Amino acid sequence: MAPSATRTRQWLPYTAAVTAGLVVIAGAFVFVRQREAGAADCATTLQVNSSTEKAALLVELAERYNRSDRSIGGGCAQVHVSALNSGKATEALATGWTHTGLPQPQVWLPTSSLWTGQLRLLDQAAGREPQTPDRYPSVANSPLVIAMPLPKAELVRKRGPLGWGEILGLSGRDGWAGFGKPEWGRFTFGKDNPNLSTSGLAATIATYYAAVQRSSDLTRSDLADPAVTQFVRRIEANVSHYSDDSVDLLRSLAEADLAGGAGSTDDMSAIVLQEELVDLYNTGALSPRQDGQERGRRPNVPLVAIHPKEGTFNLDHPFVVLPSADERQRAAAADFQKFLTEDAQQESFARLGFRDHERRASAELLASVGAEPAAGLSYFEPPDPQVVGAMLDGWRTLRKKANILIALDTSGSMQAMVGTRTRFQVASAAAGKGLALLNTEDRVGLWSFSSETKQRPKGPYREEVPLGEFDQKRVNSRIAGLHVEGGTALYATVRAAHRELLDRYDPQRINAIVVLTDGKNEYSKDNDLARLLAEVALDPQRPVKVFCIAFDRESDFATLDRIAKASSGKAFDATDPAKIDEAFVKLVSSF
Repeated sequence: MAPSATRTRQWLPYTAAVTAGLVVIAGAFVFVRQREAGAADCATTLQVNSSTEKAALLVELAERYNRSDRSIGGGCAQVHVSALNSGKATEALATGWTHTGLPQPQVWLPTSSLWTGQLRLLDQAAGREPQTPDRYPSVANSPLVIAMPLPKAELVRKRGPLGWGEILGLSGRDGWAGFGKPEWGRFTFGKDNPNLSTSGLAATIATYYAAVQRSSDLTRSDLADPAVTQFVRRIEANVSHYSDDSVDLLRSLAEADLAGGAGSTDDMSAIVLQEELVDLYNTGALSPRQDGQERGRRPNVPLVAIHPKEGTFNLDHPFVVLPSADERQRAAAADFQKFLTEDAQQESFARLGFRDHERRASAELLASVGAEPAAGLSYFEPPDPQVVGAMLDGWRTLRKKANILIALDTSGSMQAMVGTRTRFQVASAAAGKGLALLNTEDRVGLWSFSSETKQRPKGPYREEVPLGEFDQKRVNSRIAGLHVEGGTALYATVRAAHRELLDRYDPQRINAIVVLTDGKNEYSKDNDLARLLAEVALDPQRPVKVFCIAFDRESDFATLDRIAKASSGKAFDATDPAKIDEAFVKLVSSF
């Protein structure tokens, strides 16, 4: 069936949380630099909207441009830069832009031409002229790579050129034993959710291209081929868990590396992401740093970029001049695009780990991430936008499924008001929206916790819905009927939930605990955090991960973050209750 309007409407709820690079901007922040002198001479204003990972650099380059003596038809132009995630910008351009609070752009610089295709699909579905009908020149590039810690990368490279399936499709059970390293255990890898991340989407496209053994002309009939779906399913089965943002994943890895620990991604053998981020990791840009430092220490164990033999997908950072530009603005846009591709500006992109506008890598980049194949890289062509939509529809059934045990705080503090609703009502509504995004083949259970109360006299937590086949109506109904009372038995509940999932462990699924709380541990019978951290510490052979949402400002986010990191999970900061819906979307992207 033609997915156009339906597909994009399903995708839009995710796009508000799209992250695809170093700078993650939850809202929209405008960066403006005025020309320091002679501003009155520049009657032409050019509004540029950039994807977030390169926005800060574009601000600097716009300031450099505005200070220059460049002339456009006897006058000059001022360039102003605003930042918005590529997916959210796609949605905004399709719906009139006004709700963003940002200036209407005449130039758009998303992370990938995948987004120009999706905008074209949205415009066609609305029956209007497409805003992005063409192909557009790049200002920078970053190919997708499989990043591995140096010792593992060296072992893989000794086998010669390997493909996506030969690397990411390694048996999760036998894993590194096939490479003569059984002590390294299972092979699993990290990947961004393709509904939330440009690199996650690119990784999914690359997997499909590897399955059909072509580099272009992917069709919807290819997606329906049983051999193709089997190939994709085999690779997805080795995912450790899906990330909403690979930058956060790398920050946790760098922190653990420099602390001398096993690492919060110890159950992952590889991460699929853009080459640019491998360079930022290796050069210390994602490491913890002291005040005033531009970068932190380089990790003890660097990552190496592996390039699969079939080819890879390129994130091309297109320079898109929109129909909203008038003749003068088009002239200014052409000049600014030329300016960005000049050597001085391209060197600025290179310092952030990008390849240049013609896909060439600097010697410094290759020294950082590892040499590319002697014959150079080959690239997959972007599929037709409707094929991308159908691919995402299919991915929902092919992705790795999950065992999820939800622990919902029902302590008395959840009665506090947030506007016109209680904390519990706000949290329940957000949970309902998040649950709607889970796969029907996931297994879900629900616990409530507070402390011993008249409603719960035997213990601080209680099973409300047993872990089993996901029944959203049953879970929502049980949440609606919960009674709010008592203190917060956080440690006891996480400890018991962890034991429960170990007892119910399923090696074919992501096994995870989700904790939603508005407070900190208030249970005197169990206040031993050190013992809890030791008990939930990740076992790479049977990983059970804890994900936490810290709801409201009274939440002990720092402790929740420690618990999550010990298990290689993640804590989401929703201490501003307005962010809880977004936190749930990001949380659900992990499964």
